[in-house]
Amino acid sequence: MIGMLKSLWAVGRKLLAPTQTQLYPEEQPLLAPRYRGRIILSRDPDGAERCVACNLCAVVCPVDCIEVVKAETVEGRWYPETFRINFARCIFCGLCEEACPTAAIQLTPDFELADYARASLVYDKPDLLIAGTGKYPGYRYWDVAGKAQPAPPSVDVKGLEP
Repeated sequence: MIGMLKSLWAVGRKLLAPTQTQLYPEEQPLLAPRYRGRIILSRDPDGAERCVACNLCAVVCPVDCIEVVKAETVEGRWYPETFRINFARCIFCGLCEEACPTAAIQLTPDFELADYARASLVYDKPDLLIAGTGKYPGYRYWDVAGKAQPAPPSVDVKGLEP
């Protein structure tokens, strides 16, 4: 009986609460700081593509919506000849961004991806590649790849005793 009264009380509060209609698209919604929306491919600070076509993003994608075809430059550097994301299948989980060793894939807060044609939700490399560096402006993968990083300073354990 008490459970039933609690349920009626909860429903009654919702019925009498003021409605909160948002006038979208005139008023843009407030998004959480870590909101995951449209996926982009970013560039290095020198303008070169960050993606090295390692295919980790495609492997980790749970819905298999990323397709990468690797090519190689004359210097031997890999780059994606084809990079395609099917946003009709993407669930915006962010695993591709976490798996990317070069920070090339980044999820932006852009959520307006709707379209009438399913085929237009397949974005190719020119649609995904932006001119800037995205979230990591000073990061360049080739500055840290294959190089030993300085070890953090050692902590004197005896100095931590009270």
